[in-house]
Amino acid sequence: MSEVVYEETATMIAAGDLQSFVPFGREHCKNHPNAFNLQLRELQPASELWSSDGAAGLVGSLQEVSLQERERECWQLRKGCVGVREEDVEFEEELYAAGNVVVWSHGCRTQASSVYKAFTVDSPVQQALWCNFAVPNNKKDVEEEEQTVCIIQSSCVNVHTVTGKDFIAPLPFQVSNVWATKFGLLLERKNTATDTQLNSPGEPLPTVFSMLHPLDEIAPVVCKPAGMFEGSRAQYMSDCTMKIVFSCSQPSIVVSYDTLQGIHSVWFLRKVTHEERSTVLQCPAETAGTPLNFLTSNLRNISRLDSPGGSGATGLGPGASCPIATGSPLHLNALHSHHSKVMTSSPGIHSRIHSPSISNMAALSRAHSPGMAAPSFSGAARFNTSFHSPSPRGHHGFLPSPNSTMNETVLVPEMEPIIPDLCMEQLWSETITAGCHKEMNSKASKVFLTSDLCENRYLCFLVESHQQLRCVKFIESNNTSKLIFTSVTTIPAKDAEPLQNKDATLVLEACGSLVLYTGITRVSKVFVPGLLSPSFRHIPHFSTPLENVSTPANAGSRHLHRLNEAVMPSPVSALRSPNIKQHEGSFLEDYSFQQTTPFIHALRDPVCNRVTLELGSGTMVRICIPQIATSELVMKCLQAVCFILPKEVAMKVLVKWYNIYNAPGGPSAHAEWSLFVTCFMTLMGYNTERLTWTRNLHFEVPLSPVIAAKKARPSDGGSDEDWDYLLGSHYHRQMTFQPVCGPVGSSDSNSTTDVSSPSSPSLKLDTSAPLFPHIPALFYVLHLLYQELQLDGLQRAKASLLVCLLQQLARDLQLEEYVDLYWRDHPALISGFTETCLIDQALIGQMQRPSFLGTKPPCVFSWLSSCLRGEELPPFPYLVGICQRTRLLVLSYALYVIGDENATSTDVSKYLVKLTAGQKSCASEPHNRRQRSVKVKLSWESLAEQLVVWLTSEGFTLKDLESVPFGAALPIREAIYLCREQPCSDWSEEVCLLIGRQDLTKQAHKMTLVKSKTSVGSGLSFEPPATTEVDEEEDGMSDIIQEVTGLIWSQDLRVQEVRRLLQSSRPVRVSVVQLPEVSDHEYIEEKENKLLQLCQRTMALPVGRGLFTLFSYHPVPTEPLPVPKLNLTGRAPPRNTMVDLNSGNIDVPPNMTSWPSFHNGVAAGLKIAPASQVDSAWIAYNKPKSPELANEYAGFLMALGLNGHLTKLATLNIHDYLTKGHEMTSIGLLLGVSSAKLGTMDMSITRLLSIHIPALLPPTSTELDVPHNVQVAAVIGIGLVYQGTGHRHNTEVLLSEIGRPPGPEMEYCTDRESYSLAAGLALGMVCLGHGSNLIGMTDLNVPEQLYQYMVGGHRRAQAGASRERHKSPSYQIKEGDTINVDVTCPGATLALAMIYLKTNNRSIADWLKPPDTWFLLDFIKPEFLLLRTLARCLIMWDEILPNTDWVKSNIPQIMRSTFDPSEDINMETMTQAQDYITAGACMALGLRFAGSANSDAFESLYEIARNFMKIMSFAGTAAVSLYLLYWFLQQTGYYNLQTGLSMILLSMSMVMAGTGDLKVLQLCRFFHKRTGGEMNYGFHMAHHMALGLLFLGGGRYTLSTSNSAIAALLCALYPHFPAHSTDNRYHLQALRHLAVMAAEPRLLVPVDVDSLKPCYALLEVTYKGTKWYDETTVELMAPTMLPELHLLKRVKVKGPRYWELSIDLSKETQHLKSILNRDGVLYVKLRAGQLPYKDDPQGWKSLLASTVNHHNSGVRAFKPENISAFTSDPTLVSFAEFFCTSSEGMKHREDSQVLFSAMLSECVTQECPEMLPTYIAIEQAVGALRRGDMLQTFPLVQLRLVADLWDSRVLQGPAKRHIALLTSELLPVMKNMVDAALDAWLKDNSSVLRHYMRSEALCKDAPCTMLACFLVYRSIPCLRNSHTQLEGSSSLGVLLSRSSQLGIPIRDLLRLVPVLTGSAAGPQTLPAFPAHAF
Repeated sequence: MSEVVYEETATMIAAGDLQSFVPFGREHCKNHPNAFNLQLRELQPASELWSSDGAAGLVGSLQEVSLQERERECWQLRKGCVGVREEDVEFEEELYAAGNVVVWSHGCRTQASSVYKAFTVDSPVQQALWCNFAVPNNKKDVEEEEQTVCIIQSSCVNVHTVTGKDFIAPLPFQVSNVWATKFGLLLERKNTATDTQLNSPGEPLPTVFSMLHPLDEIAPVVCKPAGMFEGSRAQYMSDCTMKIVFSCSQPSIVVSYDTLQGIHSVWFLRKVTHEERSTVLQCPAETAGTPLNFLTSNLRNISRLDSPGGSGATGLGPGASCPIATGSPLHLNALHSHHSKVMTSSPGIHSRIHSPSISNMAALSRAHSPGMAAPSFSGAARFNTSFHSPSPRGHHGFLPSPNSTMNETVLVPEMEPIIPDLCMEQLWSETITAGCHKEMNSKASKVFLTSDLCENRYLCFLVESHQQLRCVKFIESNNTSKLIFTSVTTIPAKDAEPLQNKDATLVLEACGSLVLYTGITRVSKVFVPGLLSPSFRHIPHFSTPLENVSTPANAGSRHLHRLNEAVMPSPVSALRSPNIKQHEGSFLEDYSFQQTTPFIHALRDPVCNRVTLELGSGTMVRICIPQIATSELVMKCLQAVCFILPKEVAMKVLVKWYNIYNAPGGPSAHAEWSLFVTCFMTLMGYNTERLTWTRNLHFEVPLSPVIAAKKARPSDGGSDEDWDYLLGSHYHRQMTFQPVCGPVGSSDSNSTTDVSSPSSPSLKLDTSAPLFPHIPALFYVLHLLYQELQLDGLQRAKASLLVCLLQQLARDLQLEEYVDLYWRDHPALISGFTETCLIDQALIGQMQRPSFLGTKPPCVFSWLSSCLRGEELPPFPYLVGICQRTRLLVLSYALYVIGDENATSTDVSKYLVKLTAGQKSCASEPHNRRQRSVKVKLSWESLAEQLVVWLTSEGFTLKDLESVPFGAALPIREAIYLCREQPCSDWSEEVCLLIGRQDLTKQAHKMTLVKSKTSVGSGLSFEPPATTEVDEEEDGMSDIIQEVTGLIWSQDLRVQEVRRLLQSSRPVRVSVVQLPEVSDHEYIEEKENKLLQLCQRTMALPVGRGLFTLFSYHPVPTEPLPVPKLNLTGRAPPRNTMVDLNSGNIDVPPNMTSWPSFHNGVAAGLKIAPASQVDSAWIAYNKPKSPELANEYAGFLMALGLNGHLTKLATLNIHDYLTKGHEMTSIGLLLGVSSAKLGTMDMSITRLLSIHIPALLPPTSTELDVPHNVQVAAVIGIGLVYQGTGHRHNTEVLLSEIGRPPGPEMEYCTDRESYSLAAGLALGMVCLGHGSNLIGMTDLNVPEQLYQYMVGGHRRAQAGASRERHKSPSYQIKEGDTINVDVTCPGATLALAMIYLKTNNRSIADWLKPPDTWFLLDFIKPEFLLLRTLARCLIMWDEILPNTDWVKSNIPQIMRSTFDPSEDINMETMTQAQDYITAGACMALGLRFAGSANSDAFESLYEIARNFMKIMSFAGTAAVSLYLLYWFLQQTGYYNLQTGLSMILLSMSMVMAGTGDLKVLQLCRFFHKRTGGEMNYGFHMAHHMALGLLFLGGGRYTLSTSNSAIAALLCALYPHFPAHSTDNRYHLQALRHLAVMAAEPRLLVPVDVDSLKPCYALLEVTYKGTKWYDETTVELMAPTMLPELHLLKRVKVKGPRYWELSIDLSKETQHLKSILNRDGVLYVKLRAGQLPYKDDPQGWKSLLASTVNHHNSGVRAFKPENISAFTSDPTLVSFAEFFCTSSEGMKHREDSQVLFSAMLSECVTQECPEMLPTYIAIEQAVGALRRGDMLQTFPLVQLRLVADLWDSRVLQGPAKRHIALLTSELLPVMKNMVDAALDAWLKDNSSVLRHYMRSEALCKDAPCTMLACFLVYRSIPCLRNSHTQLEGSSSLGVLLSRSSQLGIPIRDLLRLVPVLTGSAAGPQTLPAFPAHAF
């Protein structure tokens, strides 16, 4: 009956934002110099072209670029998604292709378009499209998407990724179309004429191929047709009548069209399964008599044809060479079947396309591998180009003899088949209806997916021949792998486009009008301002000349508005742009008269809600379809309504609303809500003009004729009502929309009685309205939405709008308690509404009352309140997806307050009940009340942690928390506070943000300290202090981070001193006094000799400098590494004359500087931090031009290996460097590469090293002339690469190499010691720490063989491969058949030490004891005693003790006892042995405590060093002692003492590595100054290495004691230092740098997260217990070196200055390791009121220090001016400034100023500044209550929640820590104020309360707001139906028993006692009662 009213035919909506549209690419191409480019390219040689672009050669390509092709343009648009987060600005992307150019541009409505990328290719672009390829990620098993642009040319596909990779994939056939899918590209092969004729009946060639990645092979696609007949098995997609018309990635489907039958099918695209793959590849020959094998083998031969020059194999003769358009396999096949046919071919057509180099490229870029033979085609890349040939021009016939062809083709070794990747499975195809046969469907011109407003999804395709849009509805099956297609609907349409984010489709009807559909429901016509609607077309008319509109000048600012309809008879658009302002009268004359009207010809390019209209005139206009709603509240209501209604009803509502809202000339935004209420209530059957409050809404909204037309008008004419409107508008102006006074003619205030006004008959509901049956359900969802809005501070204003609608529905549904609830929330507002609309009892039955609509209204705040009071609760209802905030809060309370840790996982249903549509009224089962189960409560901390982590996982942020009402948010804030105090170190960044620990958030960011040369972290700039001297920078030590070193060594300038000692880039000062008798010439010689001595020192400095500046620099990839030069000149005072060694006056050793410059290069390279960006190109870029710098570069390469960057050097470059034959480069490279591949057993590196080691080559190999030092380096390299692996073959070889005999001629005769030592060290590294567990090597007798090498004996026969090599003895050295111990001993000793390292194997250690008789002692070199002692101590690792007694215990007994004078003792032997043994023991001590800064070890070493120094410097007073010392020095020898002293110094700096200890520094400086006498190059090297170790990495690194580190240190600190700078006899100098491999970062630098500056912080470090000490805790002041991590249990940042932070190492050390590797940056955050240690070392200046003493005066003592010392938060500082200081405005509010100060001080000192708004809100609420000007009761509801939480916490007893508010003095005071205010009110107004409780009507001027406040705060439930129970209770006991059923808290009930018991006597009867009760 009234359905006619809702018929949506006459409706029309207005489209907005009309702009003319020209593709941006077209404009851009006008200025794009593409043709010019091509001319330039034509001049290049062809080879360059292929390398640059990979497209075919350019012969004749210019001629092809005709004008027509330039004009053949195409473009597509999509929503922007490149690198933009969702919430950022929406923009459109355009991909435009014309000619050879593709332009990708960005632009949006607010911004002009700009080019993102433009590509120019060599041949015309056939197609350009976006495609995402899936790239497998190696680390995880996930596939990453790579966004690309694919440009299809005739012969290849260019793929350009967003990240900058470019691929070119050649096409093996001509492509007709390319489609982007979820997996990659689908290619359709072009069917040529020959193809169709010659297809054999057997198996036609596939037509659809896939390319999953540009580097993958193009593979055919398998298809599985649906149906029962034979075709349902998997087969290749080879039907040439089938064309693809659409592909889509989500869901992954393809739509195809059959050109024969004219039907469309839908296919599901997925990866092919294993079975399908095998089915297709086996290809059983079902069809009778097809020579299948011929076909497949021929196909496989195409690749032969295809590859350059490979055609002879097929037996076609030499004719078919490169231009392979000759015989295609199809022709071959034809030959076999009918041998008489002549083959046709066309060689010349596409010769350009398949030129040899392209095929080569194809071969390079693809993984073709001949292999398994199964009959199938052998690779799309090998398909013949005859597919290209559209018409065979040239005919060449070949008539080979049939036999040969057949045999040869079949016998060709078959190639691997192409494995298909994708499968298309048929899901649906059209049914051919009988009527359609007259006219076959044409191919769909457009296919798209769309959905309607109720989430039904449709696949639509436009069939132009029938002018139909066919919409197929589909649903995804449960596992989303299949789509189920249900029904087909056709819509008449000439064109259509989807609007993605609108759930709508825009359809162009045949008559030319635009219509909007949602799914298949017609919404309305679309009115485009400026275009005539087609119905007016026949009238000649003015129309907007749109051509004028699209001038670029005003394109941006133009908006076309409709003119006032009075002026012009039809809507014509006016041009409004800044420069044209015309009077409307003159508008007509200005427009030229146009006969033709533009009409809409087609639609294209939909993006979001914008779409382009192509007009008949050829211009294009872009329009925007309006939103369904702009106001959030309306959107939410619509969501809720659609959620609960049946789909078809919901659709009706939405369509109706959309039309009303978007009618031409529709409402402004603020009127949207009023419009919605009107529309919604009308749909429910209300007559909105009769209800007072909705009528007032009409005055706000000028009702558009559209709505008025739709109203079911009463029949009594219209004119009077129109008058009412006009009058009403004036009346409405005075009436604000908060009717505090009741409506004007309202009857007595009892709202339940009938309203007896004359208009009562019209207050009935129209029962035929579409929503009438659904009113209860709608009411309930809107009520839940209202509860949701209450929980969001930003939406709460909207809740008061919604409540007007809700109260009306509640009254009419006679839901008293709901009305009461709304009245309590908004007392002033609700008491103004009194009208009810009657619903007949009979009709109530028609309403569908859902089961969930109970009498008791769900109220979220009372639920939370009961939760805090610990009462039993029913689960709370919520709407999925709409009431998110409700869900979050309810579950948070369940988890944290109730303490149910499963609340968020398994027990959700206990607390929440989901509403679903369609729960109609069944017998509503009673809610089972959840019994509170008694269970062990988790601690608050763990619950708090769970809560915070869960909230974060739900996407809850601090911003969200701010909008939660203050009372409801308090428990969450408390949990956050608890977590902030004790966070976990491994929480995610989001959790740390939520708990407000910026320090942890920053830590989770993974920053490093040094970003580039100067900047640090995020904005720390550690610039070196400005230096006065210009050349300061050049010493190579300027990158040490000053701020950190300044904190570690704040008291002195020791770092500058180290720089001074280690700089080698400035001339040295040569001061020689010229004696009178010395001639000038001799004086010059003297100066030069002195300079030569000094240069020994200068040349040794770089080794130390490398250690000092270790890993301190991040190079700039565009600049070479600065290498400070090694300056060997001097300046002689007083005139500063230059002294030079090259003057020729004295003899300078040759090649003196080659090794020092190598070391200089290493030092420069070691500065590069491992985290830097270094690539192969940069390494090569650093290669010096001048040959004299080659040594430096060699060192640089070694350094790159040591810091791990050499792995990036391309193998090609390594080969280049080695073939140069430069000895140093080879050494550096081999050692570098091996260090970088430490312990990896990398095969390629092993090969590289073996070439340089004759012993590792087969005995018959050619002798390579490898320099001796390179062999040594290679041997050490083997040790490094195989470190710790226990590799059998290498062990055997190295063992024999230790004792390698000298060979004939000169080979192996010089420097044999260093080779033997290297072999020993390498052997030790290979078997490092294995001890006796060397698996499978018992037959080698490694320890025995080593022992023999150590003590001597008969040489064993050389076994195995090396026997040949050592046949002839040496002609130089006669060793006989005994082992030369002098050569083999050091290597063997250290090998034993390393194999048995830390094993505590006493039997091996005893071999190494020094001999205990004088006779035997004489036979051992003192040096070897040092090594043996060292080795023995390292084996007995756990016995090393840090004291001098232990050191002395290593000296044999006979030396320590008193001598018997009668014995003939060689005193020299004794003293030297003693010295060397002491030095060895000291070195072992240094290694054992390396990097530990153990004070005992250091003290004992220092004492021994002082003793040695005494002996050296003749210290002493008495003559006797003087003589003794002198004698001792003579016996020992200066050299031996100096060696011992150097080793002890090195041991000290190992112990104190990285600490920069002052005593060691003094010793180093002392030795630095000694240059004369026996102080040679080696000693200087040792001393400066000690200095480098002491300040390792500028104090950021220290030494590790891992096995690998000990091995590296043994190589680097071998106790025999070179005598001069070219000395490598005993030990290769390059190995000194291996010490770097023992370095590890262990410096922890606290960085203040606010200032980003390093600072001091107190750490508490807990050691694990060991057998030497129990678990210990020490306090360290960071920045500090941490002990080795495996010794630690926990590291903790201690308070009180900084927030605590604990890192537990007992679980895993990875977290701390990653912190230390990122420069050790540990972010810390100062607590409020604390000053950093730098400003306040003792903590006396802290503001808290003064207030702690006098606790009560704390608040008074707090002066707001001092706030800045407490916090840097700008909001708090301004709060203090404006609200806490006495300014003009605050004069009269002295008390509130004091209160604010107190609040601020409490918040800040208690570390919860975010609580300040809560404090203020409480204060404001209480103030308003006391003044009595509350408008809503909301603040009191929140106060109630705060009070409940406080009570529950008080009941639990004094807990350890609570959030400040709960311990504050403010809360009880405020609580008392509220109680006092409410009690005072009750005293005066008890009658009002009684009236309320008896459900009597309140009188008009009753204080309803205060009453509501009282009820809310006292938690008194709605007593409408229970007044009989409470009133008149005779005694308190009865009252209590009755009240317990109502759930009123006892304390609140006591306040009511006077009212309830003494109803007559009034409250005076029980005056003292409440006091007693308390």
